[in-house]
Amino acid sequence: MTAPFTCWAMTTGEAGTRAQALGLAEALGVPFVEKIIGLRAPWSWFPGAWCPVPLAGLDAAKDRLTPPWPDLLITCGRRSTAPSVAIRRASGGRTVTVHIQNPQTRLDAFDLVFPMTHDDVAGPNAISLDTSIHRVTPAKLAEGADVWRERFAALPCPLVGVILGGRNRSYRFTEAVGRSLLSSLDALHAKTGAGLAITPSRRTEPEIRAMLGAFAAERPWTYLYDGEGENPYFGILALADAFVMTADSVSMISEALATGKPIATVRLEGRSRRHEAFLARLESLGAVVPFAGDLPAAAAETVPVSAEIAREAVLALMQRRGFARP
Repeated sequence: MTAPFTCWAMTTGEAGTRAQALGLAEALGVPFVEKIIGLRAPWSWFPGAWCPVPLAGLDAAKDRLTPPWPDLLITCGRRSTAPSVAIRRASGGRTVTVHIQNPQTRLDAFDLVFPMTHDDVAGPNAISLDTSIHRVTPAKLAEGADVWRERFAALPCPLVGVILGGRNRSYRFTEAVGRSLLSSLDALHAKTGAGLAITPSRRTEPEIRAMLGAFAAERPWTYLYDGEGENPYFGILALADAFVMTADSVSMISEALATGKPIATVRLEGRSRRHEAFLARLESLGAVVPFAGDLPAAAAETVPVSAEIAREAVLALMQRRGFARP
C-alpha cells in the first residue's frame, strides 16, 4: 500500500494525556483527527478497562466513535483503553492500536504500548520511555524565540528560565519552599549576574504568586509572567541558557529536556513513589540536578526525545502492516 494511513488521537481530554497523544500524532507527519471522549456514569468512575460496553457507554456530549475505523489509533490515559480495545475488535484487527502510559490492563490488548520507565511495565510490545511524549518541537521553539527575543533582550545573561508548577495530588508548593527558592535565585544572581524569566502555571498557589510579584518588583533583572497576555513559555524554553523548575511535573521536565539545556529542580513538599522514581532515573543520568543557588551544568548524558523513539517504532509497525512511510 502506498496511500497514507488514517489516524485518530483519542483521549478523555485531560491536558496531559492530550499533549502526549497529539505529540505523537504530530511527530508521525500524517493527517490525523483528534477524538475527545468520555464514559457515562458509572463507568466514568472506574478505569476504562472495567467498562463492558465501551462504545455504547460513551458520553453523548463528547465525540462519537463510528466507522470507518482509522488505520492507526493512538490513545493515552487509562479511561481510553476500553474504547481502544473495542475499536481494534470492531475493525477485525485492522486498526493498529498504540497506547501511551501504563494501560493498567493486558498489554496484548494493544499492538504497541509506551509506558514510562518508572511504571515497571514490560512485554514484547512495550517500549519504555524515560520522559513523556510532548508537543515541543524545534519549529515551535524557533517560533517562540522569534516572538520573545526582543522582549527578553534587556535581561542580563546568562538567562535562566524559572518554570513553576504547584499543587497536585502528591505535592504542595508551600510558602517555605517559595522562600527557599527565592533566596536561592538571589544567590544565583549574585554569583553569576544571571537574568531570570519566570513563568508560574495555573497550579501555582496564589500565595506563591504574590511572593513572586513582590520579588520581581524589586529586581530589574527579572521578568515575571503575571498571567495576562501571551504566555512566554515557549520563548523561555527557546531562549533560556538553563532552567530552574519545580519537580512536580513529568511533562514540564520532559519538555525542558527536549531543549538539551541544563536543568536544576526544586522539590515541593509531598511524595509520590512513581514520581520519585522518575526523578531518580534522570538524576542518575545527570540530566537534572537539585537546585542549590548555582547555575546547573550541562547534562552528563543526553536523554533521547521520547516522541522520536515512539515515532520510529510506530512507523516501523505501520510499514510491517503494509503502509508507506510518510
